[in-house]
Amino acid sequence: MSDNDLERNKASAQAFYDLLFNACKPAQAYDTYVGDTYVQHNPLGKDGRGDFVDYFERMAAEFPGKRVEFKRAVAEGRYVVLHCHQIWPDQEYAGIDIFRFDDHGKIVEHWDVLQPIPADSTNPHGMF
Repeated sequence: MSDNDLERNKASAQAFYDLLFNACKPAQAYDTYVGDTYVQHNPLGKDGRGDFVDYFERMAAEFPGKRVEFKRAVAEGRYVVLHCHQIWPDQEYAGIDIFRFDDHGKIVEHWDVLQPIPADSTNPHGMF
């Protein structure tokens, strides 16, 4: 994979999440950035477009004002990892999302982990 492909995939992963979370346009995000298949590893989600769009439309309605800030984007091979600060009306989270891209620069697989940001920490470093 060339450096241009890696940079394109990092930009696409961030644009996908920006459109999905911040602009609250899951159908447009999916149709623009996802390939022919979408394999979901989050146990709360299903593969494919239908459940994905329904879930994020519900989330936008139930949590207006939620947003994501990108702290890091790392690309290697067909994978992009985003380290994100998710800000919700009732809680903030540190998240890691991993996307696998196909040969055409489209997202075809997703993994994630999410951790609430606690009010107190035993060290001074923060989560980002």
